[in-house]
Amino acid sequence: MESSDQDTKRAAASRNGASVEPARGARWALVENQILTEATRLFALRGFAATTLKDIADATGLTRPALYHYFANKEAVLARLVSDLTLAPADELAKLRRRRGKSAIERLHAMAFDTALRHATQPERFRVLVRSDAELPSDIAQSYLDGRRRILAEFVAVIDQGVAADELRPLDARTAALGIIGMCTWVAFWYRPTEAGDERAVATQIADMAVASVRNADSRATTASGPARALELLKQDVALLEATLAAEPRPRD
Repeated sequence: MESSDQDTKRAAASRNGASVEPARGARWALVENQILTEATRLFALRGFAATTLKDIADATGLTRPALYHYFANKEAVLARLVSDLTLAPADELAKLRRRRGKSAIERLHAMAFDTALRHATQPERFRVLVRSDAELPSDIAQSYLDGRRRILAEFVAVIDQGVAADELRPLDARTAALGIIGMCTWVAFWYRPTEAGDERAVATQIADMAVASVRNADSRATTASGPARALELLKQDVALLEATLAAEPRPRD
């Protein structure tokens, strides 16, 4: 009975916006993930506006007071999806971009792989977020926009670094970043796993293609960069041409 009274008090505190922090563990994470999964399914089926917290509780097999332990309202569920699918990935991409001892190409590959893998392993959640864009409350919509802008900024930054280091060919970094992000995120709309672990192979192939689309085709080593590098490569080409012509037999008169 005492436990029931505590549950009631916690549920009331959650509804009133108070912080509720019961002990968390493996079961907490399991139930929370189930709530997000069922909410995603309902949002996709009915739309965010037409889905109630009771609908989510019923689909999860929880009472509404029990659900309040995890989320105060359906907006909190949606906010968590936005956080998990844009803000958390932006943080991870920032870490990957700042890796020490890695070339820009290696860091870009890791970032593209991470993005593609997230979309391959949680496609339903990414799809419903895209389709619910117009229904998002203003504060959640702003958070969603901020997360996407941060993701774009991280890709632009590493591409700029790659161009400056002559690892990537000269191009508009923002256009290239948008193209790579589109390639990685579209996985959520077409990928269907055929066997366990298949999503990693798909993410690797997408990352390989992303890097190949911007990589500098001429990977010869030089001591210069920028226009000076182009001039040095041109001199190498002229020297090779002269050596080739000199080695050819001369026609007899």
